[in-house]
Amino acid sequence: MKISLFIPCFINQFYPQVGIHMVEILERLGHTVDYPERQTCCGQPPFNSGYWDESRTAAVNILEAFQDSEIVVSASGSCGAMLKVFYGDLFKDTPHEKAAKELSAKTWEFSDFLVNKLGVTDVGAKFNAKVTFHDGCHGLRELGIHDAPRQLLAKVQGLELVEMQDGPICCGFGGTFAVKYPTISTAMGEVKSDLILATGADYVVSNDSSCLMHIQGYMDREKKKVKGLHLAEVLAQR
Repeated sequence: MKISLFIPCFINQFYPQVGIHMVEILERLGHTVDYPERQTCCGQPPFNSGYWDESRTAAVNILEAFQDSEIVVSASGSCGAMLKVFYGDLFKDTPHEKAAKELSAKTWEFSDFLVNKLGVTDVGAKFNAKVTFHDGCHGLRELGIHDAPRQLLAKVQGLELVEMQDGPICCGFGGTFAVKYPTISTAMGEVKSDLILATGADYVVSNDSSCLMHIQGYMDREKKKVKGLHLAEVLAQR
């Protein structure tokens, strides 16, 4: 099938390798990948801050960018939830309500798409490392994604997955939350990092580069050697 990638702006700017690896994996599976170049921010920061009119300005562009797409696959559970869940609230009783519902119906988070749409759990990856997995809040709580990334990691040759205690605890990023409440955000990041370190893992893997950015920032400042990787970066290893 022809798959349109939704690459959130922070991934495009700071972690482009995530999108590149998604393309590699999807093409390896025999699919055609499209990247609508007019896509920009999905509007989540102003939406979360209560500026819904400003959010709609960005969100309408996303609706138009993907209006002709067959399937939309997101590199982020967080921004994917914006398209799939929160656009329904943002565009309720507006002229764009129908388009928002259509986009929601064809939008998938990356791991969910591989496992539950394509029926794929083994992409032929090999990664000799001990890892733990961080569930981003939006992916876990809004999209209900828990098993899919773990099923994919379980088929990676040489990989040992160690679950952390109290795994669903938020890392403290939360987008604008980290800006508004930096002290609380940092304390939450410290708790999360301690849980990661307790597993003895070499890497923390997640579906959300935003969470990994927050966790990695704390780890680096504390001079810890654990490194963050997006799931696509692991699955692209051969």
